[in-house]
Amino acid sequence: MELHKGGKEYLKTILVIEQQNGVVRSLDVAKALHVTKPSVSKAMKRLREGGCLTMDGDKRIRLTTAGREAALQALDRHHVLKACLIAMGVDPAAAERDAREMEHTVSPEALERMKLFLEKDRAADRGSNLQP
Repeated sequence: MELHKGGKEYLKTILVIEQQNGVVRSLDVAKALHVTKPSVSKAMKRLREGGCLTMDGDKRIRLTTAGREAALQALDRHHVLKACLIAMGVDPAAAERDAREMEHTVSPEALERMKLFLEKDRAADRGSNLQP
């Protein structure tokens, strides 16, 4: 299933809520994304039909293997972009907002370059902390 920006946001949000609470319900997603419950219901239906999640009889939302993988990839993209922006001196709140938008358009090549940049930046920080 080809996921659009909104679908990826829902999957990321579901994953984060699951990691924090263990259980995810539509109301949790609505609160986290500041959207209405009917909006969540529509999105859950599309994601369920796309094979990204399931809902049990108690209305608990569970990511499928494909949904979890998509959520993890989107979350990784977000974290890399945010870390890169912060490393360049962007305010963390602005970096959070910008990363949320950029993650949907950044190319795989650019993302890999950013990961390399962050690795080098972290290695340089570790090296500067060494005592002579």
